[in-house]
Amino acid sequence: MATCCGRDIHPVVKKESVEAGCCGCMVKIGIIGGSGLDDPDILEGRKEKTVTTPYGAPADVLIEGTMNGVQCVLLARHGREHGIIPSNVPYRANIWALKEAGCTHVLVSSACGSLREQFKRGDLVIPDDVIDRTTQRIETFTDGNPGSPPGVCHLPMSPAFNEATRQVLIAATRKLNYNAHDSGTVVCIEGPRYSTKAESKMFGMWGGDLINMTIVPEVVLAKEAGLLYAGVAIVTDYDSWRDGEESVSVQQVVETFASNVSKVKNILKEAVAMISQQNWTEEIQKAKDLVKNNNQALK
Repeated sequence: MATCCGRDIHPVVKKESVEAGCCGCMVKIGIIGGSGLDDPDILEGRKEKTVTTPYGAPADVLIEGTMNGVQCVLLARHGREHGIIPSNVPYRANIWALKEAGCTHVLVSSACGSLREQFKRGDLVIPDDVIDRTTQRIETFTDGNPGSPPGVCHLPMSPAFNEATRQVLIAATRKLNYNAHDSGTVVCIEGPRYSTKAESKMFGMWGGDLINMTIVPEVVLAKEAGLLYAGVAIVTDYDSWRDGEESVSVQQVVETFASNVSKVKNILKEAVAMISQQNWTEEIQKAKDLVKNNNQALK
């Protein structure tokens, strides 16, 4: 199984220009993914940039370039060698780095296990909600440490994903004639171990459709950063709940993900083009206002 609060805490770095969507709205799209998305062909004019953040270094270099003429920034969630366990992914540095690079949106891909019969191995899902079962991860930038943004951000998490961006991903799957689930609740566990059978069955009883190890705190931090975040999940296995089915293994996950990664790349390319054709001014401002209005220090 297998991605700030609008206040600067260090000198602002001049950002490169981003592509204009319709009506002049400027967009730049961060893409967070795993194996198979660090593809020389996914971005044109690729340039690697090493950056640091107040929260340390991100998982890898930022790879900047264009996709369908739109400025994009690619970041490997676990590093390009996939050497960082889920609990140790520098989520805050990853999201902060994309924000500082000028991104307005973040599109992500992830491998997920199925917790229900209707979510079959190889299916594509555009998730719409999460259940957080992690225990070791910091889920905010406003942590009270020196240099962090002021205050406490009591961030509303419903909806968990940006709905307008989610709808673009759904539209992209339909345009490509891919069968995809339009919604799904992802249970995020700490990992790196997989679930016991009892845990797997319990998560399904709770209302989980999918299970994953990285969507939290990525989705939370992106929202606190004012970024428009949505993702594509590939169902790679049946976790541990399905009687008569081999329990999840790394081999299952890697093989199923690899056989479907070309679809994810096509969806991302189509979604990036669609995003650039819309005016996101109001949606971006709404995301920023949500954070500002829910930070007690800023009221």
